[in-house]
Amino acid sequence: MRVAQTEENQRVNTAGAQGVAPGISIPDTRAQPRRKVLVIDDSSTIRRTAEIFLSQAGYQVVLAEDGFEALAKVGELHPDLVFCDILMPRLDGYQTCSLIKKSPRFHAIPVIMLSSRDGVFDRSRGRLVGAHDHLAKPFTREALLHAVQACLPCQAADHMLPA
Repeated sequence: MRVAQTEENQRVNTAGAQGVAPGISIPDTRAQPRRKVLVIDDSSTIRRTAEIFLSQAGYQVVLAEDGFEALAKVGELHPDLVFCDILMPRLDGYQTCSLIKKSPRFHAIPVIMLSSRDGVFDRSRGRLVGAHDHLAKPFTREALLHAVQACLPCQAADHMLPA
């Protein structure tokens, strides 16, 4: 019992050192494989910010610059969750989401649309192509991790940090 408490205290202390806010879940990577999150955005700043926030919370992060690159990575890595920018060159976020959702193999992967526009039209169009949610840019660490928890609830419930 004492060993289990010490390990849990160490995990909580490590989370605090990583800058994870109280109440934000971080996966226990010893007990299960790390969940994969694909971030698709043509902005290197947004990709890097999401990568830092998600990596610090214990997720394996995969990055893609556009929809074509993302579709290849979805097929290869089968991520647990996808964040997808709406406005991208070549293949926009709506088209990318639609292709993921139309695939019998990948349709169950939750997709969260990313956009600097947070209007009713953008949210509605995202839902029409199968998006699970919409996250406005720029986002905070808390908003990003909350969106992950909403899509991967079994993980969040098992690994909540004490407040």
